[in-house]
Formats: sequence, C-alpha cells, structure tokens
Amino acid sequence: MSLKWGDVLDIAIELAESKPDIDPRYVNFVELHRWIVELPTFSDDPQRGGEKVLEAIQAAWIDEVQ
Repeated sequence: MSLKWGDVLDIAIELAESKPDIDPRYVNFVELHRWIVELPTFSDDPQRGGEKVLEAIQAAWIDEVQ
C-alpha cells in the first residue's frame, strides 16, 4: 500500500504503530512532516504536506492512541 497525504487515518495508524512512545499532542509540525515522509509506505510529494494536512494527521493520531 502506498500512502499519500490524503490518507490521513492510515498515516496516523502507521505513526502510532511506529512511534508507540511518542505523545502526538506534543509533536511539532517539522518533526511530524519528517516522520511521515520517512514512513516506508509513504510515496507522495513531500512539498505537498502543508499545515492543514499535518493538523489533520496529528488529530487522527491523537484519536488513535486514546
């Protein structure tokens, strides 16, 4: 499966699984962007990851770990 920026929930699930010790409430967007782009299944243009999609991914990640 190849993840794109629009796959907000799937990205959040992968982050929750790959970073189990991280509290997503305290992750800054620079770090979040880097972690998403580094996911092995991510294959989208890194430049397209703007603040709105990062906010959505962070919110979904928070929901996923709660």
